[in-house]
Amino acid sequence: MRRIHLTEDIRPLSEFRAGAAECIAQVRASKRPLVITQRGKSAAVLLDVEVYEDIMERLELIEDVRVAEEQLARGEVVEHDEAHRRLLAGLDG
Repeated sequence: MRRIHLTEDIRPLSEFRAGAAECIAQVRASKRPLVITQRGKSAAVLLDVEVYEDIMERLELIEDVRVAEEQLARGEVVEHDEAHRRLLAGLDG
């Protein structure tokens, strides 16, 4: 995801409502998020779908690594030969 440009990527809700299609086009073209404000405070973030999907994939990978680290710390390990045997057994069945 590209870094937000403070002068271009923050819009009040009223401006977003009046030009939603333009805001979406900007987000899709720039690949930067658009912060929508309400009463002068940040209220929502509009993201390009591809950027959102990339963020979610990265978060899932980070979570998988965290779970694996916890399993290692608890000693929940499988030796390489055993993992290989299980993998092949799963492919056969």
